[in-house]
Amino acid sequence: MQHNSANNSSLASQCPDYRNTHYLHMVVYSLVLAAGLPLNALALWVFLRVLRMHSVVSVYMCNLAASDLLFTLSLPLRISYYALHYWPFSNLLCQTAGAIFQTNMYGSCIFLTLINVDRYVAIVHPLRLRHLRRPRVARLLCLGVWALIAVFAVPAGLVHRPSPCSYNGGQVHLCFESFGDMWQNRLLWLLLLAEALGFLLPLAAMLYSSGRVFWTLARPDSTRSRRGQKTVRLLLANLVIFLLCFVPYNATLAVYGLLRGNVVAAGSEVRDRVRQALMVMVLLAGSNCVLDPLVYYFSAEGFRNTLRGLGTPLRARTLATNGAQGGHAERSTEGTLITGPATANQKLLQPSSFGTPLTQRREDSIL
Repeated sequence: MQHNSANNSSLASQCPDYRNTHYLHMVVYSLVLAAGLPLNALALWVFLRVLRMHSVVSVYMCNLAASDLLFTLSLPLRISYYALHYWPFSNLLCQTAGAIFQTNMYGSCIFLTLINVDRYVAIVHPLRLRHLRRPRVARLLCLGVWALIAVFAVPAGLVHRPSPCSYNGGQVHLCFESFGDMWQNRLLWLLLLAEALGFLLPLAAMLYSSGRVFWTLARPDSTRSRRGQKTVRLLLANLVIFLLCFVPYNATLAVYGLLRGNVVAAGSEVRDRVRQALMVMVLLAGSNCVLDPLVYYFSAEGFRNTLRGLGTPLRARTLATNGAQGGHAERSTEGTLITGPATANQKLLQPSSFGTPLTQRREDSIL
C-alpha cells in the first residue's frame, strides 16, 4: 500500500500493508468455497430429504452441514475484501460475516463433540443412558446449541465493526482485523468466555468420550463387531478435524488476545509474529467445512450408500430410454421409471441394506 502525503493525514491513519496475507486468504477461501458449497449443499439435501434424520448421529451431522453451508455462503464477501484490500460493502455485512465465522467455528466444535458423546453413550452406557439417544432429544440439543451461538454472535458482530484508514488518497474501511483499543476493553474478556464455552469444554468432552470409547472397545472381553470398527473410524475422523482445524487457531488466538490485551507483556515484533501465525491458523479453522463432508462419506455408511444409490435411477432411466422400442418397450420403460427410485430408496433406508445386524438399533442406522 502506498503512503499518502501529509495533507491526507487528516482522513485517517494509514492502512497497514496486509496485501500478502490478503492474497493468501483470497486463494484459500476461493478453494474452500468451490469445494465446500456443493459438498455441504449435497450433504444437507441427503440428510433432510433422503435419510430424514431418523438417527441421532444424522441429526448432529445435518446441523453440522447447515453450519458449514452458512459459512461457505458468506465467503464471497471475504474473497471480495481480500481482493480489494478494503471493505466495499456496508458495515452490517462486515459484522454479519464476522459473526458467521465465529458461529461456524464454535458450532462445529460443539456438533463434532455431540457426535462423539453420542458414540460414548451408545458404547459405554448403552442401557443406563439410552433415553438420551433419541432423535427428539438430539434435535432439542441442537436447538440449544444454535441458541447459544446466536447469543454469542451478537457481541461478535458488534466487535467486527469496520475500522477506517487511509488508502490510495482516500478513506476506506478494514474488516476482520485492526480491532484497535477494543482489546484492552471488552474484546479480550468476550474472547476468553467464548474460548471456554465454545472450545475448551467441547475439547475436554471430546477427548474424554473418545478415550472411554477406545478403551471400552479395546478390552479383551469386548465384541469385535463391524459397528465398533465404524465407530472408531468416525471418532478418529472427528478428532483429526478438531485437532487440525480448531486447536491451532484457538490456541494462537488466545495467545494473541493476551498479548493485545497487555495481560502478557511483549514487544510489537512478538505481537506481529503471533498475528502472522494467527492469519494462517484461521485458514485451517475455515477449512473444516470442506473436511466435514468427507467424514460423512467415509464414516457414515448410510450416507455413503445414499450417494452411491443416487446414480442408480439415472442409469435405469438411460438404459430404459435407449432400449425402448414399440409399445411393449414403452410400458417396460414406464415400469422402470416408477419402481426404480422407490425400490432404491427403500433399500437405502433399511438397516439391512447397510450390511448391519438386524438387532442394531434404528438410531445407529446412519453408521
